[in-house]
Amino acid sequence: MKRFYKETAVDTGDGGYRVLLDGKPMRTPAKAVLVAPTRALAQAIATEWQEVPDRAELNVSHLRLTRLAATAIDRVTVQREQVIEDTAKYGGFDMLCYRAPAPSSLVERQHEMWQPLLDWVAERYGARLVVAEGTTFVAQPTDALARLREVVAAHGDLALAALYNLTHISGSLVIALAVAEGHLPADKAFAAAQLDELYQIERWGEDPTSTLRHENIRHDIEAGALFLALLENRRLKG
Repeated sequence: MKRFYKETAVDTGDGGYRVLLDGKPMRTPAKAVLVAPTRALAQAIATEWQEVPDRAELNVSHLRLTRLAATAIDRVTVQREQVIEDTAKYGGFDMLCYRAPAPSSLVERQHEMWQPLLDWVAERYGARLVVAEGTTFVAQPTDALARLREVVAAHGDLALAALYNLTHISGSLVIALAVAEGHLPADKAFAAAQLDELYQIERWGEDPTSTLRHENIRHDIEAGALFLALLENRRLKG
């Protein structure tokens, strides 16, 4: 579908802030009115649509904030418990808990970037996770996993959609929670999530396919961080 509207705007209605396309409320793929709880988020979504070039194809790469909001409204609201489980389960095999045995330069980099995040989640939520060398599965403490699930479940539907997306993209619930709390800016979240791949690129170089994939990951993490900050009317770090 190509751009079919001329103007975007925001107004109040349906218990929040609606995005208008040529004066008509925007709807999700399931035909629900897209309502944001803060004007800042609604305005950012409207801006996404306004910045789509004239006669350009509407592409999800243009509309990352819209996709998160629509997912929350269409899917999280009706599958909330499943989304909570699918997000919280990452705590049981969080990427940050599995460290390379060699080379020493990678071992050091993982420790310097990942360990402070694990220390933060232990202090912030009382969830201390076990670190292992290699890729052999290690069981995490039951109380830590239960606490992380409580933290995930405490998020509202829109925030939960963004948290799930960040967790899935990064392979780490810890990274996603650090972004959600405003503890970790998007650029550092990307660096932590892609640490191993970026290390290999430094050694062997990058190909066009991996470059495009990394850019998509970077933009998705940035969108998730921005979405969560706008939900809370919070300024982004970095």
